Amino acid sequence: MKTFKYLFIFILGLTLIGCSDLEEDARSQLEPDERVLDLETVETTIAGGYSHLDARAFMSRGLGLTLMLRSDMVDIGNPSTNAERIEHDQFTLSPSNPLILNISRPERSFWPRLYQMVRSANETIKELDVLVEQEDGVKDEIAARARFLRAFAYYHLVRLFGDVPYLDDTTLTSEAAVAERTPADVVYTNIIADLEYAQDFLPDTRENKTMPSKAAATAYLASVYLTRGEYQLAYNQATEIINNAGTYDVALEPDYRNIFHAVNTDNSKEPIFIIDFNGTNVGDEARDYLAAFTGFFGQATYYPSGGWSVMVPALPVYNTWDDDDYRKSVCFDAEAVDNMGNVLDFTQFSSLDGRNANRPHISKYTAMAGDLDQANTSGRDSHSNYQLMRYAEVLLIAAEAAVEIGNTSEADQYINMIRKRARDADGTPSASPADISGATVADVLEERRLELAFEQKRWYDIVRRDMGDEVFGPNGYETELQGTANFDKSRDYLLPIPPFEITNNPNLTQNPGY
Repeated sequence: MKTFKYLFIFILGLTLIGCSDLEEDARSQLEPDERVLDLETVETTIAGGYSHLDARAFMSRGLGLTLMLRSDMVDIGNPSTNAERIEHDQFTLSPSNPLILNISRPERSFWPRLYQMVRSANETIKELDVLVEQEDGVKDEIAARARFLRAFAYYHLVRLFGDVPYLDDTTLTSEAAVAERTPADVVYTNIIADLEYAQDFLPDTRENKTMPSKAAATAYLASVYLTRGEYQLAYNQATEIINNAGTYDVALEPDYRNIFHAVNTDNSKEPIFIIDFNGTNVGDEARDYLAAFTGFFGQATYYPSGGWSVMVPALPVYNTWDDDDYRKSVCFDAEAVDNMGNVLDFTQFSSLDGRNANRPHISKYTAMAGDLDQANTSGRDSHSNYQLMRYAEVLLIAAEAAVEIGNTSEADQYINMIRKRARDADGTPSASPADISGATVADVLEERRLELAFEQKRWYDIVRRDMGDEVFGPNGYETELQGTANFDKSRDYLLPIPPFEITNNPNLTQNPGY
């Protein structure tokens, strides 16, 4: 028996386990051409791939914690929380951080979960290749869903780790076990090819936003080009959606709060691609954990059990936000109702429980979960929709790209559409945030920081725009808190490749600084 590589486990699609005593030659795993396949079987395979999006290892907990804590918008609230979280917040990351890869519970880690998405996409494509049934457009549409998922997973992997092993539907299992790191430029080329394929064969829009549409593929393609600094191409893709908003059935939601409402968001035209939690718990793997991590102990504002005060904004994030900006009231809880019905301001939160930080807490997730009165689960058994891509982000991609290609007036137009909603979305117009004229890149990035606050976008913006020294420096938001002085952009823009993978694959190398 040989020690089995986790990456290899996930590419094969074997059951997630903590044991490593499996043969590399898994004879029981039949290839698609060795089985009888039908469309129902293929649909099951691709559905399994998308099911990883609502796993705790992804945005709900593992990757969600990582992206939020590494940003300049969120800091640790409860100092007794697990060290694996504090490491990300304070840039003292161990290469063996279990959020990245937990050797004993790999299903709770985002490195293997992302490769599980890849595995499911590759398996779907291979199954389609040998599928006997032929229905006009059906196989192409399923392949488009698979390739979108593969692109989506690699888009996270390449931004998090840089060069990563690129494994597609042509990769042999023997090759996967010893795969080298593929240059990031090649990974991006393949991501773009997959998204272009998805554009060609996905429907323009979906009623169910958990499934990708052409609008989703186009929006992500715009995002990829923006990350790559290919601004004309980013502009072209983003404005394709904007100029054809009716065809794609997208629009800004009139009330910003509705986007983060468990029921009202279902009727909104703003979401383009989402995670939709279903309120069930299977082995603690399919829960909405961000509601608990961003809520606070001992309060009944939304549900009696409260939250855990783990991820809390630094106070300057709240204090510098314009009080007239409607988004501020949606993004923060500055007051709480305790279980006796008393209203407390944030300076008194620790009186509810000593683990609470006396700072305003994030309300986007707790409010969504609270709408369903999830008693005794800290909001985890919610029906919340996580916004992976929404129309406002498309407008901001277009605005940033427009500035870069010299079309400032158009950038102003897109930003002002978003600012108008922020002024009067609750029906009581205010004077600010005022319309902008002559937008700069810095203006667009600031608008992204506010509009997309706490939606796991900020860290990626910091990295792609090389803002680390600025935002984690003496003028940053977290200067009164510990940890930002540890930031080193020569190391911290990338996460470490899991050492367990390197030990088992002699062709893998580590990122600098780890």
